[in-house]
Amino acid sequence: MFTGIIEHLGAIASLSFAKGGGRITIHAPALAASLSVSGSIAVNGCCLTVVECDKESFSADLSAETLDKTSFRALKPDVLVNLEQPLTAGKEFGGHFVLGHVDGTGKVAALEPEGEGWRYSVRVPDEMAKYVVPKGSITIDGVSLTVANWHAGIAEIAVIPYTYRHTNIRDRKPGDTVNLEGDVIGKYIERYLRARTEAAPKEPLTLDKLISQGF
Repeated sequence: MFTGIIEHLGAIASLSFAKGGGRITIHAPALAASLSVSGSIAVNGCCLTVVECDKESFSADLSAETLDKTSFRALKPDVLVNLEQPLTAGKEFGGHFVLGHVDGTGKVAALEPEGEGWRYSVRVPDEMAKYVVPKGSITIDGVSLTVANWHAGIAEIAVIPYTYRHTNIRDRKPGDTVNLEGDVIGKYIERYLRARTEAAPKEPLTLDKLISQGF
């Protein structure tokens, strides 16, 4: 599990694709030495397993499912990616619960200065709209963000200077593809309500129905 608080940025060293998957190698000298093979790392919000690492960089395999659900196919060498290691016991919990399971991708609509910060607007696909709540949390490229406004399928986020400087939001341009993960609490509520609806009787139980059944 992650928090959406970005600890480091890394630069893509190489990215290759093959039938059924791919591999990404990321140059991250400030982080790589603390990683180990088989450990987890969130790259732009997607939980990946480290398969190789040294003091300067690490590599992870990309499944076909990961490539279908994320923005990795659109990335290029030297592009900066957000990195976060899993939450550990005793570590301060900021942000919100982030699983690293990307639900889909969105498109950057705008990134504009606003006061001392920036207004970051991202178009969210229809199938994810149910998870977007004004003043609620959303994960964009692994960053825990609060939705300031929501209208016409666009989530608007007020980005503070610290977040802008310490994440790859600063490099975003309109039309860029970004990874999205909805708030897991909203997903559990949706599943609970759906289960209740599916379990509800299709027809109301009435006296006439009981009599017709021999009661």
